[in-house]
Amino acid sequence: MNTNTTAYSELERRFARMSHLGDAMALIGWDTQTMMPEGAAPARARMMASLRTQLHEMLTDPPVKGLLGAAEGESLDEWRHANLREMRRDWVHASALPASLVEAHSRACSACEQEWRQARPAADFARVRAPLAEVLRLTREIAKIKGQALGCAPYDALLDQYEPDSRAQRIDALFADLGAFLPGFLAEVTRRQPAAKSGPLGPFPIQSQRALGLAMMEVLGFDFHFGRLDESRHPFSSGAPDDARITTRYDEADFMRSLMGVLHETGHALYELGLPKDWRGQPVGRARGMGVHESQSLIMEMQACRAKGFLGFLAPRAAQAFARDGEAGWDAETLFAVSMRVQPSFIRTDADEVTYPAHVILRYRLEKALIGGELEVAGLPEAWNRGMRELLGIVPPDDRRGCLQDIHWYDGGFGYFPCYTLGAMTAAQLFQAARRAHPALESEIAAGKFATLVEWLRAHVHGRASSVSADTIVREATGGPLDAEKFKTHLRHRYLS
Repeated sequence: MNTNTTAYSELERRFARMSHLGDAMALIGWDTQTMMPEGAAPARARMMASLRTQLHEMLTDPPVKGLLGAAEGESLDEWRHANLREMRRDWVHASALPASLVEAHSRACSACEQEWRQARPAADFARVRAPLAEVLRLTREIAKIKGQALGCAPYDALLDQYEPDSRAQRIDALFADLGAFLPGFLAEVTRRQPAAKSGPLGPFPIQSQRALGLAMMEVLGFDFHFGRLDESRHPFSSGAPDDARITTRYDEADFMRSLMGVLHETGHALYELGLPKDWRGQPVGRARGMGVHESQSLIMEMQACRAKGFLGFLAPRAAQAFARDGEAGWDAETLFAVSMRVQPSFIRTDADEVTYPAHVILRYRLEKALIGGELEVAGLPEAWNRGMRELLGIVPPDDRRGCLQDIHWYDGGFGYFPCYTLGAMTAAQLFQAARRAHPALESEIAAGKFATLVEWLRAHVHGRASSVSADTIVREATGGPLDAEKFKTHLRHRYLS
C-alpha cells in the first residue's frame, strides 16, 4: 500500500479503520442471527445504532471532503484511482445524511426486525405494521436526501447502495423482457414436464445433513481454516476478510433444501475469500455489488450443483451420509427430476428456477411503490396477494407465506430485491462463458472437481473486486452486456431439451 504522506495515503488509512469497524459490525450481525439470546435484543439494537453512528461520523469527518478533493490531483495508478472513486461514492452516500437520521433508522430497523421475528411465525402482520411504517418513513427520507445528492430518483439512490450505478430504468427493461417471456414459458414447461417423481423419503437427521453440507462445501473449494457453517432462521453469508460465516436452516423431511442453501451460500463465501488480499480494507477491494455477489452463489447452486452431472456425483455420497445405500431413488435421474420440478409456490427461497424471477419482480414492483408513495404499509398484504395472483396464479393463505416471509424490508433493505434476478441472469451468462473457455468444465464438475470453475471466477470476477463496474465485469468476461436472452437460453436448454 502507498506509504507516502499524501492526501490519498491518509484516505487509505482512514478507510482501513472504517473497514475494520464494518467487519466487526458484520460479525456482530452474524451473532445476532445465530447465537444471541432473545433477551439481548434491546441492548444489541443500541450497540448497533452506536456503531453505525460512529462509522457514519468517521466517514463524514470534515477533513475527508478536502482529502478527496486533494487526492484527485495526485498521480495514482489504476487501482488507486478506482479506490478513490469508491471512497467518494461512500462519502457521498454518508455525507448526505445527518447522524441523527442514521441512528434513528438503525434503531427503527433493529426494533422492526425483532418484531418481525415474532410476527412471521404467528402470521401476524398487524404486530409489525407500525414498526415497518416507521422504517419506511425513515427510508423514504433517506432515499429523498440521497437522491438529491446523487442526482437521481429516490428509489435509484437506494438501489445504488446495493448495485452501484444501476438505475430502475435499466432494470425495468430487463425485467420487462423476462416478465414477458416467463408466463408462456412456465405454461410450456408445466405442460411438458413428466409426472411428479418422488425422491428419497425422510426423515433426514440434522446431524447427517450438516455433515453432508460440510463435505460438499469442501468439494466446492471452501477452506474451513477461514470460515464456518451455522444455523439461522434465514440463510445468509456474512463475516470479515478471512472469516466467512455462512448459515442454513434444516428440514428433516427434505435434505436437498438445506444442502442447496449451503451450496448457494458457499458461492457467496468463495467470492469474499477470493477478493484480492492486497486491497483488503479498502473500498476497491470489496465485492462489486449484490447482483454480482448473487451471481457467484447461483453459479454454484443453480448452474453447477443442480446440473445432472453433479447430482450424479452427489447421489451416492448423500445415500451414504444418511445410511441409505442400495435404496431406490438415490441416483442422478431421480434427484434431477425432483430438483427440476416446476410449480408455482408461495415461498421465494423455496421457489424453482423458473418461477423465482416472478417472486423478485413482485417485490421489486412493491418496494418501488412503497418508496414512491403509491403504496402504504397498511395496503401491503392485499397488494402482495394481488401480485401473486397476477404473476403466479396463486394466493398465499396467510401473511407468513406472503408479505412476512422475507427479512429484507423489516431490516430496512429496500433496493436489494432486484439483485437476486440480476444475479441469476449474470450467473447464466458467466457460466456459458466459462464453458466456452473450458469445454471439459461440466465433466469436471460431474467428477466433483471445481478448481477450474473457481479459478476462472477468480480471474474474471473475484480478482477484479470493485476496480471496475459490474457491467464491465460482465462485458469483459462474457463478450457482451448483461442480456436477458442468455438467461432465457439457459432456461430453455435445462427445462425443455
